[in-house]
Amino acid sequence: MLNQLNQLKETASQTAGPYVHIGLAPKQAGFDIFEKNFTNVLTGPNTSAERIRIEGRVIDGSGTPMRDVLIEIWQANSAGRYHHPADHQDKELDPDFRGWGRACSDFESGVYGFETIKPGAVEGRNGRLMAPHINFWIVARGINLGLNTRMYFSDEPAANAVDPVLNLIEWEVRRKTLIAERSERDGQVVYRFDIHIQGQDETVFFDI
Repeated sequence: MLNQLNQLKETASQTAGPYVHIGLAPKQAGFDIFEKNFTNVLTGPNTSAERIRIEGRVIDGSGTPMRDVLIEIWQANSAGRYHHPADHQDKELDPDFRGWGRACSDFESGVYGFETIKPGAVEGRNGRLMAPHINFWIVARGINLGLNTRMYFSDEPAANAVDPVLNLIEWEVRRKTLIAERSERDGQVVYRFDIHIQGQDETVFFDI
């Protein structure tokens, strides 16, 4: 039996393929097949917090925007609590805030976008507060496993300076790949967060 096992060959690996968005976000690809579609809008009409838009592009190693990317985000509410039963913090839940969203990059421009709120600080391990942040998961053609990263906010310098996760990153230039820049457009707060898969400006990814 042992000899037979030693002769077995490894199963061939497979990337997500060029049409991953059809299965995971079919409406954007033109297929209206789900009763309730996944959406890039995390808020409701009564969500309590500062409304923001997050947008950017996912860029490959050659500097080219990728146009078939699927991105998921999950985050805490404005009080710093996740809408998840595993979060036992003594903080209020916002029943009108979903805390999770899914979007695809635009097939023409490569830009993705989310309509959400700015989260509060979350209690991490050993009771240490983490700076406000949003968790990202990226899937695209050529990526064998989804990539995990975080987005922090440029207008939270004091909180970022003591964040336990950011401080695990040795070089400051690498930390900056996780900081989204704040701006305003037509009265709306916009945070720009470009994700670089490879290259000199490669975004920091986490093994979780």
